[in-house]
Amino acid sequence: MLRIGNVTLKTNLLLAPIAGYCDLAFRLVVRSVPEALPGVGSVGLACTDLLCPQAVLSENEKSLWLAATCPEDQPICMQLYGADALIMAEAARWAEAHGATTIDINMGCPVDKVTKKNGGSKLLCDPRLALDIAQSVVRAVNLPVTAKIRLGWDDGSFITDTLPGALADVGISAVTVHGRTTEQKFRGSVRLGGIARVVQSMNRHHPGVPVIGNGDVKSPMDAKRMIDVTGCAGVMIGRGALGQPWIFRDCAAYLATGQLPPPLSREEKARCVLAHFENLLRLRDERIALNTIRTRMSWYSAHLQPWSGLRHRVQSIKTAAEFRDFMHEGIAAEPLGV
Repeated sequence: MLRIGNVTLKTNLLLAPIAGYCDLAFRLVVRSVPEALPGVGSVGLACTDLLCPQAVLSENEKSLWLAATCPEDQPICMQLYGADALIMAEAARWAEAHGATTIDINMGCPVDKVTKKNGGSKLLCDPRLALDIAQSVVRAVNLPVTAKIRLGWDDGSFITDTLPGALADVGISAVTVHGRTTEQKFRGSVRLGGIARVVQSMNRHHPGVPVIGNGDVKSPMDAKRMIDVTGCAGVMIGRGALGQPWIFRDCAAYLATGQLPPPLSREEKARCVLAHFENLLRLRDERIALNTIRTRMSWYSAHLQPWSGLRHRVQSIKTAAEFRDFMHEGIAAEPLGV
């Protein structure tokens, strides 16, 4: 279990807020995967896509979809990014009114279109503004507020010893650390030593504020290594979940027992993909569902083998019925393996 403010999560595993990927349709798939062992759990907290505060306040169609949740999608963290403390606070109140369990402030996104507006990881270069935003959001809501950061903008400007503790001082309930700098983006290997440094500092000065490690977790063994090396209280998984939404099931079992659980069969994995598609159909429409599943099959394909021509065939499918038929035929035709 993991405690963030007054919220207790069933596990210490979190789904990251990946722009363009972690929408409601996908989160429901992650949550639907049965536990590997009774009582060990799976995903503890899932996050929405990055939410622009001005967009959610205007309630345009795209922003409402990005923030969409439902009773089955709980507990849910809504992540906001921006550089205006007052607007961020107002958007946080909107999120609280629309189902958020926790609210996260994005201080880690390295994408140019976010940092050029002084949001995301650009806030690491302006700690005073970062703290002003954090304090404003904390005061605006009655929910736990967290922050997701990186190690710094570049190798010459690490904030591991300073900003996390200062964020705790203004009321932040947990800090997630992606173990790279902004300059690195997603290149190179995650720096576990940098995350460990934040953990050590927070344990000394703010023991009630957990640190969550993030970066390069693609297997249960990676999750255990993240905890063992850094001492972090929780693990956030992003890209590692996109092709295998069952990774939380496997990680929870491995962390609890030290043993990998029996893997899902290829048929069970394929049914997760079908569930993702059906969620998209129900929540969006056929065109979006088909376009999305074509893109996502590049992530799923590696975990559905043996299945010859899977990625190529999906690209030519034109209707929902055709996709369903193809998936069912493929399941039946190929030998069922892991």
